Amino acid sequence: MDNSSILIREARRPDAADVIDFLQKIAGESDFLTFGSAGELHLTIEKEEAIFEDYAKRENALYLVAEYGGQIAGTLNFAGGTKKRTAHTGEFGISVRKDYWSKGIGKALIARMIEWSKETKIIRKINLRVRSDNARAIHLYQSFGFEKEGVITRDFLIDGVFYDSIHMGLFID
Repeated sequence: MDNSSILIREARRPDAADVIDFLQKIAGESDFLTFGSAGELHLTIEKEEAIFEDYAKRENALYLVAEYGGQIAGTLNFAGGTKKRTAHTGEFGISVRKDYWSKGIGKALIARMIEWSKETKIIRKINLRVRSDNARAIHLYQSFGFEKEGVITRDFLIDGVFYDSIHMGLFID
């Protein structure tokens, strides 16, 4: 797959059913997600449409989808703070379907988010948290200049096992 085959765009209301389908598919593909089943998310088309509309209205929020061959292959959502003192910073979450791993989709989503962040003139710092044993993701984030800022112990509990998370950040200015 070459990067010219990947379309990165903002999520729209008509994407709601496809994004829900995407989330249901990825829920069982990796233990690195913050959810283990789509049922945990309590998704409906109406709720997903409302989320997309909320993100579209906010100057410091972004919800991206990555399309490949007409299918949603990945998503990224970034939300900045809702108060004046925290509007300049926010956290993002990203997920890519397993059959599209190592094809540049995560990289393309993050690159677009960073570009958008610079364009907003609002976002000054991007934060994330990643499971400490997710070496591939940590390497990807570091390739964009994200730096480790701290460790949160016992942040995830999966099948009775605790996992730490690493908090990482990237200055935009």
